[in-house]
Amino acid sequence: MNKTIISAAIASVFLLGACSKQGEQSQINMAEKTASADIQKGSAELGSFGVELDARDESIKPGDDFFKYAGGNWYKNFEIPSDKTRFGAFDKLAERSETQIKALVEEISKGTNLNPEQQMVADFYAAYMDTDAANAKGLAPITPILEKINNIENKQALTAAFGSAWLDGSTSPINGSMWFNRLDPDEYEMSVGVGGLGLPDRSYYLENSERFVDIRKVYVAHIAQMLSFAKVEGAAEKAQQILALETSIAEVQWPREKRRDRDLSLNQIVRENLTDTYPGFDWDTYFAETGYKIPHLNISQPQPVKDVIKVISEQPLGVWKDYMTYHTISNHASLLSDDIFTANFDFFGKTLNGQQEPRPRWKRAISAMSGTQSLGFAIGKTYVEKHFPTSSKAQMADLVENLRKALGERIEGLDWMGADTKVNAQAKLAAFVPKIGYPDEWQSFDGLEIKADDLLGNMVRLREFFREDSAANELLKTDRNRWGMAPQRVNAYYNSSFNEIVFPAAILQPPFFDPNADPAVNYGGIGAVIGHEMGHGFDDQGSKSDANGIQQNWWTDQDRAAFETKADALAAQYNAYEPIEGNFVNGRNSLGENIGDVGGLAMAYHAYKLSLNGKEAPVIDGVTGDQRFFLAWAQVWREKRTEQSMLSQLKGGTHAPGRYRALAPRNHDAWYEAFNVQPEDALYLAPEDRVRIW
Repeated sequence: MNKTIISAAIASVFLLGACSKQGEQSQINMAEKTASADIQKGSAELGSFGVELDARDESIKPGDDFFKYAGGNWYKNFEIPSDKTRFGAFDKLAERSETQIKALVEEISKGTNLNPEQQMVADFYAAYMDTDAANAKGLAPITPILEKINNIENKQALTAAFGSAWLDGSTSPINGSMWFNRLDPDEYEMSVGVGGLGLPDRSYYLENSERFVDIRKVYVAHIAQMLSFAKVEGAAEKAQQILALETSIAEVQWPREKRRDRDLSLNQIVRENLTDTYPGFDWDTYFAETGYKIPHLNISQPQPVKDVIKVISEQPLGVWKDYMTYHTISNHASLLSDDIFTANFDFFGKTLNGQQEPRPRWKRAISAMSGTQSLGFAIGKTYVEKHFPTSSKAQMADLVENLRKALGERIEGLDWMGADTKVNAQAKLAAFVPKIGYPDEWQSFDGLEIKADDLLGNMVRLREFFREDSAANELLKTDRNRWGMAPQRVNAYYNSSFNEIVFPAAILQPPFFDPNADPAVNYGGIGAVIGHEMGHGFDDQGSKSDANGIQQNWWTDQDRAAFETKADALAAQYNAYEPIEGNFVNGRNSLGENIGDVGGLAMAYHAYKLSLNGKEAPVIDGVTGDQRFFLAWAQVWREKRTEQSMLSQLKGGTHAPGRYRALAPRNHDAWYEAFNVQPEDALYLAPEDRVRIW
């Protein structure tokens, strides 16, 4: 959907108030305190020390397939739940979070004398769970929006509908979203680009293999079915026209690897010059409907914006109305009657992702409530009170500082980076701001109305509430206390504009972090996650911003060229992975994440070794410290996917699939020594071919 809200500038997500950096003298090094401690059998949640050793398939050599070696028994025996398209460590932890939130919400719902936020939570959940009411209403809740679309009589009215698409729950080919000014992170600006596709990526429209041709045929049938709920005449023919329209949008869009290039996507312009530079579109009408007056804009895809304006002009008005009608029904399907929801699920769940059954309604309710543009922070308050001990936040703070120290030492030791660039890199590292667990200042919901008998109305009022909140702040200094994920989200992110790394409370659990696990496991798990997020500040795109979050070059030309050579080698390495015959990992599109993984592992391993203070790690259950470190990393990326989900990840995602993220250790000398990996092994890389960046 066309999102016109202020959201945290999440430059890269690890699959998400600011804590100031503490002085070194106040740090208690958790790892140093526990590194030499005896590991009590059964004290860790997973296995005897934090890794499930029975998941391994020891018939497979680590050097041939480390993913299968570390988790092959689990992979062979585990069946993906029928309501899932993939399952792994993230999903298991997310299910735990969902179950905890369900218990919290149900407890709140049974309570009396609720405070206003608790009442909102109870009423939203009640409205979502009232299936009988949803079935009785059918399509009726969105009839006013459909009538508004049907009454569009000219291109000006169509442009107005594009401007209000996010509020209406529809879709627009022109996307405008509030973001941070990359040249001045203390200011907001609106980023304008091209969107409006129903399928996961432009490749689904443009590739002509049998797989994609078949998907498009089913998509057309799905569009016709959804239009039939609104009694649209000639639905089959109109569905074909909608596919043709979306194909024309896909043709002008940049591919994903080009869209993520921050040099290409930084094209600032003052609003008053838009019409001269991008003529043929009624920008005044569009922005009047968004509700924003901000004078600073950035055009993220300059030529595609010009091209899509031409598409808007050339396509018949009726086709645009049918297009918006379809997307309005599809986007709201989860809030409507079961027949509409099921029809939508059959395509987006079964066909596109291989999901056999819908998620239970209570899980869908929890998901709808938990976002940052919903009641996520209202729920998050109670979640952290019940499920996030203060000790975990303190231990995480210690780990962050350990990783910061490790990366600082690694930067100083780089043989490919000159002294001048190292000074700037160290300044950026020192300026990193960690946010751990939950915000210091919670989102206010004053003025929001939630009703127990108005599900669609609740969603509309939430959109209006957050739009008004962001519009009220658009000309003010940016809020650095704002979080882009609620505490109950199992994820993490790096925000380049604020040079901050953010770890919501829910990720600070096994297999990522367990205070009772062996330190090697915590460093291989959450330590590498911390390193990954720090690594985003130094990946191929994050490295284009300085210590203050300003996008500018802080490199010498020679050092940047050396870095790009290493990045190219890593992209080529991942390009060779072929999960589905004829469909490869996009090493260029996933490059930032792969740099984060390889660099994060290096930082975490370095920090782990520092924590040992020169002592040898104990052997536990026949597993050395280094082996435990790398097994913990692979355990984090243990996952199983449907083929359809794998394809969607390859084409539309920014991360390599988990089975290939588990192979990042092949770039680290210590992994070869830990598992005796030899030149004849499939994953072996000659020392000169191992990519060592950070």
